Amino acid sequence: MDKKYYFRNAIYGGALIVLMFLVYKCRSSENVGNILTTEDKKMYQVYGETMGTTYTIKYEAESGKNYQMAIDSLLKAFNQSLSTYIPNSEISIFNRMQNIDSAIVFQNNFFYPVLKRSREIFEISEGAFDPTLAPLIRVWGFGEIEEPEKIPTEKIDSLLELVGFDKYIVFDEKILKKTKPQIQLNFNAIAQGYGVDVIAFFLEEQNIKNYMVEIGGEVRANGKGTSGNGWKIGIDKPIEETKDNPNTERKLQAIVTLNNKSLVTSGNYRKFYIRDGKKYPHTINPNTGYPVSHNLLSATALADDAITADALGTACMVLGREKALEMIEKLDNAEVFLIYDDNGTVKTQMSKGFKNFIEEL
Repeated sequence: MDKKYYFRNAIYGGALIVLMFLVYKCRSSENVGNILTTEDKKMYQVYGETMGTTYTIKYEAESGKNYQMAIDSLLKAFNQSLSTYIPNSEISIFNRMQNIDSAIVFQNNFFYPVLKRSREIFEISEGAFDPTLAPLIRVWGFGEIEEPEKIPTEKIDSLLELVGFDKYIVFDEKILKKTKPQIQLNFNAIAQGYGVDVIAFFLEEQNIKNYMVEIGGEVRANGKGTSGNGWKIGIDKPIEETKDNPNTERKLQAIVTLNNKSLVTSGNYRKFYIRDGKKYPHTINPNTGYPVSHNLLSATALADDAITADALGTACMVLGREKALEMIEKLDNAEVFLIYDDNGTVKTQMSKGFKNFIEEL
């Protein structure tokens, strides 16, 4: 990824899984507000809300380098571009457009990098990752509406005609157009990861080398961490959680050590509903228009940047265990850790390179 384009232009132009952070107490440290103090530098801890979730950012810097206001400003601009929950955001305006001769002219440079990387992951995954799923995500009840009534097959078939990232949108670095009025985009499976990257790039521009950025459980980390040996990130056990049966006690499946890497987990055990004894997970297959029905419970993708890890994790959940591993093994600088159900027994499988980062518990 070109940091100069993906970050600087963004600044000047404008998975579902909650990971547990294992923070080790620094030697000779003391708590000072939201700052951990060592002999020569401070480990800042910044918290807030964004993208319908929360964020936690930790970074080591000299005294007086609290960047929370700048981070919140960045995230506000980011949401104004890519949040479907903001009526006047760029993506919301695009989704409402009915005139195919019109185009969205980007007001900042957050939109284009997400479109560009989406096209790349769409091609890598052979269509398993597709942001034009927005109408199907909504009708299945995983967008802005509650659990829907039973959906007729003909309704799914008609909406499936609107899915096709390679067919129905046209874009370059400045504009975005649609070829059918009904086409809509949903970047929930990639934008949050890119938001993590944007904040990480901002910290690097401030010459910060030791940091961890987490938004909604999606993580990018660099440096020695609070343990001195990289940032320790936990992957949850896949314990099903519903509105009526919330999981209040989370347990770890594994611990991953990150340094200059990103980690994102996508899963189907927290966002789903059950009707007539059948489970409907939130992951929609772009080829069928229906929620996936395989035995993969979660996919934890590791990559150099969070935008890639985010999209790959979703693609893996669509593809299922075997095809997901086949896809990841063909890629450079990408790994995956899979948790799946084998006739009632939870098992794990990982790509070869993931073994260098993980400790299973």
